[in-house]
Amino acid sequence: MTVSTPRFDSLLVVRLSAMGDIVHTLPAAAALRQAFPDATLGWLVEERWAELLCTWRYPRSGPRSPQRPLVDRVHSVNTAEWRRALFSFNTWQQMAAGLSELRGIHYDAVIDFQGAVRSALLARWSGSPVVYGSTQPRENAASMFYTRQVLLKTNGTHVVEQALALAGAVVSTTNIAISAEAHAEFPVDPDAESKIAGLTSDGNGFAILSPGAGWGAKRWPAERYGQVARELAKDGLSSLVNYGPGEEGLAVAVEAASEGAARKIACSVSELIALTRRARLLIGGDTGPMHLAAALKIPVVAIFGPTSPARNGPFGTQSLVLRSVSSITDHTRHREPEQGLLEITVGEVVAATRKLLHR
Repeated sequence: MTVSTPRFDSLLVVRLSAMGDIVHTLPAAAALRQAFPDATLGWLVEERWAELLCTWRYPRSGPRSPQRPLVDRVHSVNTAEWRRALFSFNTWQQMAAGLSELRGIHYDAVIDFQGAVRSALLARWSGSPVVYGSTQPRENAASMFYTRQVLLKTNGTHVVEQALALAGAVVSTTNIAISAEAHAEFPVDPDAESKIAGLTSDGNGFAILSPGAGWGAKRWPAERYGQVARELAKDGLSSLVNYGPGEEGLAVAVEAASEGAARKIACSVSELIALTRRARLLIGGDTGPMHLAAALKIPVVAIFGPTSPARNGPFGTQSLVLRSVSSITDHTRHREPEQGLLEITVGEVVAATRKLLHR
């Protein structure tokens, strides 16, 4: 029996945050674009991460281009700011304006890839008559807002594969095959490209060191990153230390430990995309910049502790994952590095880096 593919003239992807999770959802959005090439494809995202979909000065809607390559419309929210001033008149004005714009598109269907109550609630607020979500969302209460609950059928455990399975359910297939056509596409910001090109003119190339992470248990010590940079410098490879808001102290510690072999560089999201495109490889833990590098097909040395590489490891690129056998998967947000993570030595990371570079 042939299952007919539903006809959608417009689809809305809901994946609000964080950086790595948005990157993991891009192949699924590309698969939806591939399945419905003529449909209007929108994306609802936190404003902080909108540059992963559209460059800063480019219009958020209209014909696609290298500045907004995947989606026709980018809708943004700022839930963190709204929560800080929930009873402010200005907050309610912003919420009402954003909701009015979103509802005005009249999307035929919405797919909630986040599985949280706030993302599911926003999906329903879009006014679409059809809201897809997993039967086992990250927050159980989110399923109350779905009109179509999907039992994900996938042979893989990685979050990219799970997102592709949810997209596959929307097109009435058991899964969407991962192919060259269903890959992440990122905006190209000419200003960011020009700035980064001027900062990375070293002919030998460079490695990106990414010492940050969402919480302390996932952070390999900054001093060890500096020691790695010293060893790579012996091979003629310089290191740039990427850091995000609140992580400058980590970058300073890496710089100091590197004894001049590494230098820190602060980037906007668009600049980080441009920087990563030029890197020879990235060394880091389970964090957004590592997943960005993997999506851009940059080789990755991944240093894992309490999170599972099978679910959250580098996907779709050459990589070597280091994880101690003593590490136990645990998403508790401890402040101190996980003990198993500390068992990974500088020598192991340097050896993995050299092996990857010589492939």
